[in-house]
Amino acid sequence: MAEKKKKYGKTAKKNRKPGSGRSGKKGNSGKLRIGDSWNAITIIALSQNNPLKAIAEFVENSIDAHAGNITIVRGRERKELYLKVIDDGEGIPLDETGLPDYKYVATHICDSIKKRLKKEGVKGLQGEFGIGLLSFWTVGEHLILSSAGSDGKTYQMEMSKGEQGYTITQKKSLFSHPGTELAIHPLLPGIRQLNGERIQHYLASELRDRIRKSGVKIKIIDRFSRKNYDVVPRQFTGRHLHEFNMIETKAGDIYVELYLNGFQQGNSVSLYRSGTRILESLSELARFNTDPWTSGYLQGMIDVPFLQLTPATRTGIIRDDYFQVFTETVSDLEEELKEIIRQVKQAEEEEASRNILKSVQRALKEAFLMLPREEYDWFDIYSEIHKAGKKGNRESLFPDNADKPEGDEDLTKDRDTGKKIGETGSGAGEKAFYEYAGDLYKAVISPSVCMIKVEDERSFRCIPRDRKGRIVEENIEIAWTISEGEGSLNNSNGEIVTFKSPSEPGITIIKAEVSQGNIKCMAEAVVTITDSLIKQPEQIGMERDKGIPGYTFLRAPAEMWRSKYDEARNLIIINNGHKDYIFSAQKKSRKLRYICRLFSKELVLKNFPGFNSADLLEHFVELSLYAEENLH
Repeated sequence: MAEKKKKYGKTAKKNRKPGSGRSGKKGNSGKLRIGDSWNAITIIALSQNNPLKAIAEFVENSIDAHAGNITIVRGRERKELYLKVIDDGEGIPLDETGLPDYKYVATHICDSIKKRLKKEGVKGLQGEFGIGLLSFWTVGEHLILSSAGSDGKTYQMEMSKGEQGYTITQKKSLFSHPGTELAIHPLLPGIRQLNGERIQHYLASELRDRIRKSGVKIKIIDRFSRKNYDVVPRQFTGRHLHEFNMIETKAGDIYVELYLNGFQQGNSVSLYRSGTRILESLSELARFNTDPWTSGYLQGMIDVPFLQLTPATRTGIIRDDYFQVFTETVSDLEEELKEIIRQVKQAEEEEASRNILKSVQRALKEAFLMLPREEYDWFDIYSEIHKAGKKGNRESLFPDNADKPEGDEDLTKDRDTGKKIGETGSGAGEKAFYEYAGDLYKAVISPSVCMIKVEDERSFRCIPRDRKGRIVEENIEIAWTISEGEGSLNNSNGEIVTFKSPSEPGITIIKAEVSQGNIKCMAEAVVTITDSLIKQPEQIGMERDKGIPGYTFLRAPAEMWRSKYDEARNLIIINNGHKDYIFSAQKKSRKLRYICRLFSKELVLKNFPGFNSADLLEHFVELSLYAEENLH
């Protein structure tokens, strides 16, 4: 083996050509060149990895030819799918004989005519590599390119995927077509589902500014699915940030068009170059895979005309000095955007906190209607309280002060506005259309669970509601019965009844059957009759009319507590640094349930002082169950 290596080395040294050795020595230098031209062409033709990008390049060629109208046709002929791009532009440049210069197009790959025109001072051209036509290899098998000559006749060039040759012939037609027609057939099997709608959406974003600036009209005729589409430049949504329109740099101006939106996972800022999209999301670049670009609050585009692209895919960016200028310039913009988004998040969190508090308090009030009044009386939300020197107004279940039992919420009021049903915002006696109750949907007896002494009385009310929780009053009939246990009712019909407990302890179930025409529903109340009620320990120093507390956040990630009750401020303090809160905050509904359970925990702990852990857990499960039933 060693001898072979030695022999190989001698051979190599013997056959070494002048100028092909190491650089740095005199005479040992040269120029790179392609060893196999066809292999290089094949690599270039197959390097486009997105067929939609290839179609966009065909359309850009038409825009560069100053076309006013471009039509993309997708159809089927002889059981083969085809794609055509037809424009009314200037067509293929003519040679000295007045014919389309197909020979130059076919024999000057990587030496674009547009590159030559740019050197002559022509502006607004996008292509420069001379390889766009070859991307048909990623779309279909054969390409036919047609354009008219100066003699009024139409000539066409045919090329096939994987073949080196090309042919130029005169196209048989009665009339010459202005501009250019590009046809590809049959389409590759993997892109047969590339319908007109997908092409429309892609071009609307990909060529957004090129379409806007050129004024070209692009129509897609999908004969296969029998649908037509107009390509309209994509419109961003949200509040336009006008303060970031143009940024000046030493390499050129950067155009910025940004819109502030509510959070959505799909919101992104695209990167463009001279009106053509390079990247769908700026965050695809590692340098920009961070806030504010990944925040989900921004839509829009940044157009950087001086960026250098990788020729084949047109989506890669060369990290040269121009890219460095771009990244350094955008750094200041990022800080301003972060501050704007921070303010938006803060406002959203405040609004979310208000909505969560409203939902939790409403759910707890609904739960208290179904729970024993004697056990959950810490929050004096059931009846009006009048104290010497202080008048505290609380919600009442009954519209009148007479014959109303303690322990119920005023459900004659609208739960959102706090006004009596029937009142409008102006105080008139007419209802707004949305305040009218719908059909009967459910009923609840208040209280639905309670405990009373033997030979005592307690009033109950049946509350009919529609699907949205509004009280139903029209054509309602209520029939009361005792379905199980002992005791008696003062009447069997009406909204309110009084129950008289028997002389012996036990459990009685009161049932109300509510009907509205053919609609019927049932409600039950469970009454526990006991010989004596157990009094709770006095809650020294605590006011009984505080009502359901509010809540606030305190970030304490290193501490284990989830929530605390601040009696002085009547606030529940939630640790938003706890891992459970962080997990719950990932989903709105989960966060709402988590905060509701923290409320239930704190209310049970405060309402049942001195109880053992087993009893506290039982009450916690009870309260959270009924509260979450009404949580929305």
